[in-house]
This record gives sequence, structure tokens and C-alpha cells, in this order.
Amino acid sequence: MKASTDKPALQLRDYQQDSVNAAIKHFRSSQQSAVLALPTGAGKSIVIAELARIANGNVLVLTHVKELVAQNAEKVGLLTQAANIYSAGLNQKKANGKTVVASVQSAARALDKFDQPFSLVIIDECHRVSNEKTSQYQLILQHLKKQNPAIKILGLTATPYRLGIGWIYHHHYHGKIGNTDTAVFDKCIFELPMRPLIKQGFLTAPKLFDGLSAQYDFSQLEPTETGDFSQQEVESILNHQGRATTAIVKQIVQLASTRKGVIIFAATVRHAQEIIGLLNKLIDNTATPTKAALITAATPHHERDTIIDAFKAQQIKYIVNVAVLTTGFDAPHVDLIAILRPTASVSLFQQMVGRGLRLAPGKADCLVIDYAANGFDLYFPEVGQAKPNSKSVPVQVHCPVCQFANTFWGLVDNDGDIIEHFGRRCQGLVLAKTDTFNAATDKLDAKQQCDFRFRSKVCPDCGAENDIAARICQTCSSTLIDPDKRLKQVLQSQHHHLFKCQEMLISQNEQGLLVRYLDIEGNDFKQSFKFDTPAQRKAFYAVFVISHTRTPGMLHPRYDKVEQVLSDQSRFRKPDLLLLKKQKHHWKLIDLFFDYQGKHKTDFS
Repeated sequence: MKASTDKPALQLRDYQQDSVNAAIKHFRSSQQSAVLALPTGAGKSIVIAELARIANGNVLVLTHVKELVAQNAEKVGLLTQAANIYSAGLNQKKANGKTVVASVQSAARALDKFDQPFSLVIIDECHRVSNEKTSQYQLILQHLKKQNPAIKILGLTATPYRLGIGWIYHHHYHGKIGNTDTAVFDKCIFELPMRPLIKQGFLTAPKLFDGLSAQYDFSQLEPTETGDFSQQEVESILNHQGRATTAIVKQIVQLASTRKGVIIFAATVRHAQEIIGLLNKLIDNTATPTKAALITAATPHHERDTIIDAFKAQQIKYIVNVAVLTTGFDAPHVDLIAILRPTASVSLFQQMVGRGLRLAPGKADCLVIDYAANGFDLYFPEVGQAKPNSKSVPVQVHCPVCQFANTFWGLVDNDGDIIEHFGRRCQGLVLAKTDTFNAATDKLDAKQQCDFRFRSKVCPDCGAENDIAARICQTCSSTLIDPDKRLKQVLQSQHHHLFKCQEMLISQNEQGLLVRYLDIEGNDFKQSFKFDTPAQRKAFYAVFVISHTRTPGMLHPRYDKVEQVLSDQSRFRKPDLLLLKKQKHHWKLIDLFFDYQGKHKTDFS
């Protein structure tokens, strides 16, 4: 790829040019696939068009909806020669030319049509790309690489994260690791946060509120393995909160009296139908435009197009949808977003809010009301995993080894101080101890992920630290013992007891510090610690503080007195299980289990 000396007809914004320059710089020296992360409304289509203009050779632009195909082709035509379009939805099927903009579904069904070599493939909304070899995107990429093994692969997205996978890139140009196992792309080479775009007037300011008159309680929902929520469980909760829906819809209609366009995100199809029914009852006698419409995945394409066109023309004021209008939908006049569905993904939350952040004449702000209490902050960076619980917020935790500022989910107090964090391993990239050859880049890799682990599972054979979910030791390849298997083996022998801890109490006694673990029946197990000598204080730190801390890796105060521990006891977490062994006159603590999710788990809520 080279930078063209021809001036484009449309002047790029500074950050758009910066992202283009980042792509030029990257591909001049690397064959690694890359990602540009730009917020919704930042003008990704302009960046794509400029890259198509300056690229050597032919360019293929892929995306998943016909609206984005048309939008990207239009912008290419503004900056350079008109693009050809290959999209069944747009009734155009030209697969050759300097720039081709294609629907991924149409292209995957006609790979033989794409017989010319492309030098660059650009994937819009690239967070949708799966790393499954049989997926449509991967089939297309495999075909393109046969035509040109040296093809460059570039993705653009506002949300470089995929539920169930995590970060879509392996590492970030800011010097942090992304996804080491299932990344689709190699490197994020440019990222722009939302705040400066709002400050500079390129995006509309969102006014974000939790539900004002009513709110759904989805706090008991647990994400599935893919990081989403069970539709059946969501439906069950909604069935018991019908009054909330009525109050919420009434408030939306009241707030919409001074708004031009309203998008409502429902949790399920049944929920959406309930909302549209309530809307139609409430807006019959109000001023025009009054009509509300419903779009779901089952809505026929021609009907969907008719509804969207009428909405964009402001002939319809309300659109209720179920996971349809999160990407590829552009209606700048939208100034009220109502979120009535739960999500564990900050990416999806940002995409929903992004529908209302484009600029429009007379639009001062966009009101965003989260009736599902998702609790995301638009200005915080993504963390890379689903939220552990609804109260979690991104927190910054410095690595004690390399000093990298990690962003993890955590809990904070009213002053913003970290109470607990859920980080496992440092995300920082550090100089490798030995350089390794990377065949993809024909270069020596000089960096690797910092090996410090905030939480770990120790291999009993070699002593190496592994991720707490690991089953095979990364150092010696030994099988790591599953907690339940180990417990089964131990409990089969006599004189062992599995103590299920409900509460942990810390107090002072005559000897020093007393820690009492209580089970659901009121039985207790006690630990005592003395603080008379430096050795005793050091033992307390090694035996208790390190294992019980809510903030591993973060510096703790020195505890010289019992009173200091008592005043600081909120820093410590209780174990889920204690494995005890009967001695002649007492029980001996064999092991503690934290973050336990096995079959012995007891729900104390």
C-alpha cells in the first residue's frame, strides 16, 4: 500500500487521516492482519474509501448488510472511481474492478466470481468475523489468498470485541496483549475513543440515565458460555414484571414529546410485541408523526426497508426492534434511545447507543435511558471479558513486575478506590528473554506477554503458575487436577471434611487475630495468628493475606498490629470451601478453594 499524492475530493478529518496513515505504516512492513477501531459515527466509510483510493492493486470491501454495502460504495465514488457492487439485496453482481464492495453472504455463495487477485481486503464491522474455518468470512479469505497469497487484511469496527471470544486481535499497538487463543486478527493498529469526538463536535453528546420511572431487575441473570443471557430466563423475568413495561412505555412516550426519532431495543420478540401494543394505545391521539413500527429478524426484507425509509423520512417516530438495528443502520435524527434488554457486552451496548450519536440539524443531544440497568459507562474502555456482575466497572491495576497499567473488571467504593478486581494475568507486552522467529512477518519478535499472574493455578509437578481455568500445565504439559476430582479422591478416604463457607469473621482474641469460618448450619472453623514477632507477621501475610486478598498484585499495607487488620478487613474475601482433615484433637486445614464453580458449590443467597 502506498500514500497517493492525488488530493481527494473530500477532505478527511484529522483522526481519519491518522487511521489511514496507521494502515499505510503497518502494511509497509508487515503481512499481519490489522484492525482500526473507530467509534460509531466517526466516518469509517470515508476511511475505507480513502484506503481504496490509495491502495496499489484491486480492493475488496466486505460487510454483512446491504445498507453498509451501499454506503461504502457511495463514499468510494466520492473519493475515487465508482466501485462495483456484488450484493443480491441490491440487485447488483459485479465482482471485478479496481474496487468491489460486496455483501459477505452474496460473495460466499459465488466464490468463483471473485477470480481477479486483490491486494487488499477491508472488512467493515469486523467484530462479526468468526475464526471458524467454515464461516463465510473465512471461506472468502481462504479463496482470496489462493489468488494472492500476499493479500493484506484490514478490519474496521467500533467494538473490537466478540461475545464468547473476547478481543478480536492478538495484541494492541499501545503495548498490551489482547486475545492469545482465539483472536481473528493479529494487531489493533489504531484506536480512537468516543470522548474526543464528542468534545470536538463530531458526535452528538449522549445523556445517559438509568430507568427513571421504572426499571427491570435482571440482576439474577448469569451469562451463558458465550457471554449472552438465556432468552428463556429473560422471558421468565419479564413475565413477572409486566407493570414495569407499562410504566416504562408511558414514560418513553412522555419523553418523546420533544424528540424527533425514538429507537427502542426490546429483549425478546414477545417483549417487543407487548411494547408495540402499548405504544399504539398511547400514541393514537397525540400529534403527528404518531406511528410506531416493529422490526424483528423475521420481518420480511421489503417490509423492513419500507419501515426504515419511513422512519428516516420521519413519517414514523418509534421503531421497536429485537437485536436488528445495532449495526448498519444510519438515521441521524434519532435523539432518544430506550434500552429495555439486558446485555453482558459493552460492545453491544455501545452499538445500541451509537444509533443516536450522529449529528443532525437542530439536534443538541441524544437521550439514552437504560431500563435494564446494564450499568455500562460509554467512556470506559472495554475490558475484554463479560462482566462478573452488574456492579463491576473497569479499574486500572498496575502490574507489580512490569508496571503495565492493566484494565480489569473490579468493584470500587464511593471514593473510587478499588475494593476488588477480577484480573488474572498481566496484559502488558515486555521484551522477550529470547527472540523468536515469526514466519508471518519474517521478523524476530522482540516482545511477549508479561508472565505475572494475579490469580493462578499452580502445577503440582513443576510448580509453574497457570490460568485458574487451565487444564494442562503450560510449562510441563501435565494434566492439572480438577478440583472436583481431587475432592472426590480425598473425601473417599476417612477423616476428611469439606467445609462450605457461608461467612468469614475477623476479630481479636488473647493470642492475637482470630479468623472464624462459618457454614450454613452455624458450625465454625478457626484460624489464629500472632503478631508478636516479625516472623509471625510475615507468616500471616504468606498464609492469609496473599490467598484472601480481593486485589491480588496490589500493594497491601504492613500489618504490625491486629487493629490494623481489623480496620482493613474489607480487603479480604472468604473462601468458598475449606478442606479439613481430622487430627487427634482438632481439624487441620488442608486447602482453601476460592472462585469455586464445581458441583459442591452452595448458593447462600
